[in-house]
Amino acid sequence: MRKESLAFFSELLNTPSPSGAEQQAAEVFRNYTKPFADTVTTDVMGNVWARINPDAPRQIMLAGHIDEIGFIVHYVSDEGLVYFMSIGGHDSAIPLGQRVWIHSGKKRIPGVIGRKAIHLLTQDERKQKPELNELWIDIGAKSKKEAFALIEIGDVVTYQYEFQPLANGMATARGFDNKMGAFVVAEALRHLSAKRPDKGVGVIAVGTTQEEVGLRGARTAAQALGCEAGIAVDVTHAIDYPSVDKKKHGDIRMGEGPVVNTGPNVNPAMFEIAKQAAKAEKIPIQVEVDGGVTGTDAGAMQVAGAGMATGLLGVAIRYMHTPVEVLSLKDVEQCAKLMAAMCRLVTAKTDFTPRVKK
Repeated sequence: MRKESLAFFSELLNTPSPSGAEQQAAEVFRNYTKPFADTVTTDVMGNVWARINPDAPRQIMLAGHIDEIGFIVHYVSDEGLVYFMSIGGHDSAIPLGQRVWIHSGKKRIPGVIGRKAIHLLTQDERKQKPELNELWIDIGAKSKKEAFALIEIGDVVTYQYEFQPLANGMATARGFDNKMGAFVVAEALRHLSAKRPDKGVGVIAVGTTQEEVGLRGARTAAQALGCEAGIAVDVTHAIDYPSVDKKKHGDIRMGEGPVVNTGPNVNPAMFEIAKQAAKAEKIPIQVEVDGGVTGTDAGAMQVAGAGMATGLLGVAIRYMHTPVEVLSLKDVEQCAKLMAAMCRLVTAKTDFTPRVKK
């Protein structure tokens, strides 16, 4: 991966952005896209729109969400222990014993997530996963007053995990879901700035917000932009490790290329464009099937306004919604090139209406 691109990717991943608190990550996205976008704007939801050919008659929306799962402080006990709620979906077995940052204004306060030690648990308690409301964050405060000298109600919380390269071109981070997607749409726009799409086609790379709590940023951005066509990108599950049933979940693997989705959430013409672009660019792809509406930004984009011809790309990851998500950097790089190539195949005359081929 290009040195500057990798630096942007790692900065984006390391920047805290739980849903509803994406401002810092949005600033990273804005700063990266400004040199090659014709215009960059931010809407009231916090979505960042970076555009090429903004006056073209046809516009394509690219969507990758910049928010991540996390926690939010909602109570402090008399002992100075900090209680929290989830932002997004968590496996309640994961937080126990983790180090975290509480982001309070411009400060980040270190803490650890704890509960009573295993020696003190009853036999029944040992057999059960803890509920989040049974856990707390210990920041070392001795009282509520001391705690409130450091943090506030409403502060967001992230794990103390950052981007780390692994062997064989793999990497791990806490927020690949889906700052990977925000990276991909920004990189796709960079590729398109060097080799522009059809002059009748404009491209809007949107770093969307609040996907993890209901696809909210994509829904409002799609409604506001009114694009006829769009491509979302998100992580998907790698089915390449023990205990996962391929007969149930398919066979998607890390390092085997970006994932192209098909099913009711994907416009047939856009699916064909994805395959054509992959063939032209010699990019290996994996096809994933969803039988209904996907839980991605594409789900909101497809039904915005009068409807959007939606494509959906993905990158396979392991251990989704944990602080140690793993993916292939080559898959990410190829996904951005594929997205850009798809945009170049679209012209002002492309017909996205589903039809019987003759």
